[in-house]
Amino acid sequence: MVQSKPGDLEFSVSQFVAVLNQTLEFAYPDVVIIGELANLRVSKNRWIYFDLKDESASVKFFGTVYQLPGPLENGMLLKVRGQPRLHNLYGFSVNVQSIQPAGEGSIRKAAELLQAKLTAEGLFDQARKRQLPYPPARIGLVTSKQSAAYADFIKILSARWQGIDINLIDVQVQGEVAPAQISAALEQFNALAEPPEALVIIRGGGSAEDLAAFSTEQVTRAVAASRVPTLVAIGHEVDLSLAELAADVRASTPSNAAELLVPDRTHVLLGLKAAIEQLDQAGQRQLQTARNNLQRQVLALDQIFSHLMNQTRQEIAGRRQLLEALNPEAVLRRGYAIVRSQGRAIRSIKALAAGGIVDVRLSDGSFKATIDEVGND
Repeated sequence: MVQSKPGDLEFSVSQFVAVLNQTLEFAYPDVVIIGELANLRVSKNRWIYFDLKDESASVKFFGTVYQLPGPLENGMLLKVRGQPRLHNLYGFSVNVQSIQPAGEGSIRKAAELLQAKLTAEGLFDQARKRQLPYPPARIGLVTSKQSAAYADFIKILSARWQGIDINLIDVQVQGEVAPAQISAALEQFNALAEPPEALVIIRGGGSAEDLAAFSTEQVTRAVAASRVPTLVAIGHEVDLSLAELAADVRASTPSNAAELLVPDRTHVLLGLKAAIEQLDQAGQRQLQTARNNLQRQVLALDQIFSHLMNQTRQEIAGRRQLLEALNPEAVLRRGYAIVRSQGRAIRSIKALAAGGIVDVRLSDGSFKATIDEVGND
């Protein structure tokens, strides 16, 4: 560097580039520029080149495809953070640090382009959806701890159910750093040795720009890639982010997320009470039915027993009559006698001889007799 006249500085080209970059780095370490996207091109599937312009100026930008929030089209309004630099060969440009669609129309267009891309990949297919455990014992919560959405979610969850282990990762839910923080939180939960049973991502209402982080490719893919089932509730019921489309379950609001996640213990207790009453009534009916059946069985058995007793009595009476008819004493009472000789009953006249002595038994006694004569009738 030489001085040609007082107050003038002379630089070589390289010196000028170095000094200017030092000056820019000191004065403007990074800048945020909003403008209309033009001349977007991708080189070697890695580098991106584009311009941002307004009515009277245009600025060149350089970055990588990994800094894209999703598919972009020329004409979209973007907010780009970067470092202004003067390149030795290619002139002045801004090295990109982050890119965000700006303005409701561009945000909506960016979301539509990304949705079409991810839909073609099957990222939103219903077949990918999983059921959430109901209720879960442990949940991972990704949101801003200072937000009204967090307060509403915790309030309703605690009022409806107790005993759930809630592990919170506090993140920013809007702005440039939000997508990276939200994605990192999801990855952190999934990397745990014992991950939660469900991941809940919530954010309250806001403008399209406020909610834009949840329609970025980075966050949407992180939700879809989670091995833990996800529940996402962003904004109000009319708001619909791509993260919600990729989630296993979508809730209309953070409060609705709490309602979907756990039952209302008041209703559960009433249901249990009703179930106990129904069981008690059913038990009473079954007990009464059993008593009636037992009474009918006892009555039937009593009738069978009475019938058997009568039948037995009749059989005994018949046998008594038969025994009475066969009883020798009864025969004797009818005027018959038993004649014995030498202790044996005489059944034939041939067993007797004149002069023999026989024993004769009558119904009321016995006597001995001498046979005078034996004859045949």
